[in-house]
Amino acid sequence: MQVNSRSALQMFYRSVYNNSHGLLKKRMRELVPVKQALLRDVRKRYGAKEVCKVTVDQAIGGMRNVFGLFYDASLLDAKTGITMRDYNIPELQEYLQKAENGHEPLPEALFWLLCTGDFPSEQEFADVQQEWKLRGQLDSETQKFILSLPKTAHPMTMLSQTLLFLQKDSQFQQAYDQGKVSKPQYWEYFYEDAMDLLAKIPRVAALIYRHKYKNGEIISADENLDWAGNYAHMLGYNKFEVRECLRGYLSIHADHEGGNVSAHTTHLVGSALADPYLSYSAGVNGLAGPLHGLANQEVLKWLLEMREELGENISNEKIQDYVLTTIREGKVIPGYGHAVLRYTDPRFIHQKDFAARHIKDDPLVDLVRQCYHVIPPVLKTIGKIQNPWPNVDAHSGVLLYHYGMREFQYYTVVFAVSRALGCMANLIWSRAFGLPIERPGSITMRWIEEKFGENQGMK
Repeated sequence: MQVNSRSALQMFYRSVYNNSHGLLKKRMRELVPVKQALLRDVRKRYGAKEVCKVTVDQAIGGMRNVFGLFYDASLLDAKTGITMRDYNIPELQEYLQKAENGHEPLPEALFWLLCTGDFPSEQEFADVQQEWKLRGQLDSETQKFILSLPKTAHPMTMLSQTLLFLQKDSQFQQAYDQGKVSKPQYWEYFYEDAMDLLAKIPRVAALIYRHKYKNGEIISADENLDWAGNYAHMLGYNKFEVRECLRGYLSIHADHEGGNVSAHTTHLVGSALADPYLSYSAGVNGLAGPLHGLANQEVLKWLLEMREELGENISNEKIQDYVLTTIREGKVIPGYGHAVLRYTDPRFIHQKDFAARHIKDDPLVDLVRQCYHVIPPVLKTIGKIQNPWPNVDAHSGVLLYHYGMREFQYYTVVFAVSRALGCMANLIWSRAFGLPIERPGSITMRWIEEKFGENQGMK
């Protein structure tokens, strides 16, 4: 179904839902006052407690291990990896709903968990799935905008621009401009925008892919498929394995606590009451940076260069030498190490297990497995490396490459579709908690000298 105007589209899904807003919003309305009371109690009991001390090195060095953000949906532990609402990756895979005959968790179920802290019932899961299908329709105006973007633009630029284009439909911005919304209601309008954004972003991302790489040959949505499966379909990948790959990919990349660039940027911009479209467009721009969202592309390029230089059937010894040569050249080993983690990233293990179930006799996938056993012992011999183990990027790009996606620049768009889940859940709860605008202080070199130098305290 194609809807030709925004008003007709909004009338359509509002008539279907009859203003009930679905089961998730009903559950949120029950939870918000309870969680607000819990946060008030936490602040009353612990508000004056010190979370951590900050050194000059930390202030200058990217605020590593500085705990200065409240972000309730997920937590990253150096040893155990990411937990979302206190559940780790294997638990998410076990307990979240899956496609028929599938093994991978479905993002609709994960979003319910991120918002509520509970696994959804079958009815609750189906309700979110149906609501996203209804909200996900793209009007002709939006499709025309995407198809008018220059094909020379980076796909992440296209995504960011389209999110800004969709901002014209922000219910929060419209209500705020008209003076119709009070602070206790902010979260409800953020919720509406977040649900619309999440429903539309796979279709937007797929349309960008087909426009830039496939001569504008658009594939219509299949309303019988789930959110991730439909995304794969609209991209042009219809094998069940590929759909499963994207289901898992979009779930395990959904959130990684609040300190990473995309999540923090979205949270920061949202704290100024910029609506979810403005906030996530900013987060997408951060994700496009080479040090954040482009890492899996760097891994893939490095592995392909290794194979080109060393040939097929590479021995462990040759991999060891190649690693040491890379380090001697002043480069890092892409996909190994992490700013927080000190053990193998559970998301890497998830993808390695997926490959073991579904992929046989792929030289590049086999090389990833081989590197997993060879590289960490080599890195352990280098004293400055705190974490020699692979992170999620060591495998994710290789999976997309295996299934035929060779457009490296687009890999970050897939990441952005996933990360929207966590960022939107956090935005909703940030407004529900009434969190203030984020405004940390900063320091100068003179301030450091005056505070800690020989003549400290003197001007």
